[in-house]
Amino acid sequence: MAYVNNFQPSAPPTIPPSELYGPDPYDINFAYPLHEDKLQNARTKLVPFVPSVHGEAYWAQAGSDLANFRYYPFVFSTLAEFLAWLERDVRRDPHNALFAVIDKTRPDAARPDAGGSFAGVVGMYHTSPGNLSTETAYVLVFPAFRGTHIAKDMIGLLLRYQLDLPSASPPGIGFRRVTWCAHPQNAPSIRLAEKMGFKREGLLNWLWVLPEILTEMGRPGRIGDAHSGKAGRDSVILSLCWDDWENGVREKIEAILA
Repeated sequence: MAYVNNFQPSAPPTIPPSELYGPDPYDINFAYPLHEDKLQNARTKLVPFVPSVHGEAYWAQAGSDLANFRYYPFVFSTLAEFLAWLERDVRRDPHNALFAVIDKTRPDAARPDAGGSFAGVVGMYHTSPGNLSTETAYVLVFPAFRGTHIAKDMIGLLLRYQLDLPSASPPGIGFRRVTWCAHPQNAPSIRLAEKMGFKREGLLNWLWVLPEILTEMGRPGRIGDAHSGKAGRDSVILSLCWDDWENGVREKIEAILA
């Protein structure tokens, strides 16, 4: 049996400085319709993250502070690095999205047209359109908004959008499964997910190879492999699926959003 293997490794695409903020006008390049009414309530709304609008404000409140990212599998060292990731891995993948979270109860004098203050971010990743599944990820509430309505509202609004059917009013996108992954030590993240109706499914061992700056948040990795010497970490996996959504969780989320 004859065969060949002509694979040649290629480096990840480099995003030049001129493309860090995406095209103008900004094209979110998202495979699913966005329904503004579905993504807001009286207190909170989710809008597409637009680098020219939200980038500097995001970095001012989150930046590379390890206090914000110690439970994440990666951390960005500069705004340019964050924007390059956003352009390459989010905007250019039509099944990924990042939303800016706006607190409508706190007007922003610097940006009155925003309808409130920029309070955090939340995204959709690892989407499988063929299986109607996605992951709620990159969940970050800025320090000034922690302990408020923002965390529950932003997750509830996104779940309503993800799990309600397209025939609903206003429409959802009708997914069957939403996943949530958390560092095993990140009890607040796991607790929030469970309060919002997610069920714990288990532990994904060795899911991530960690950068050196996050070594202490993992465990020693294997010596001699392609990432020899780098720590790795596990993730607790939780999910919320359509059947639970239609058998009580939707009503629970609507009560939270009321």
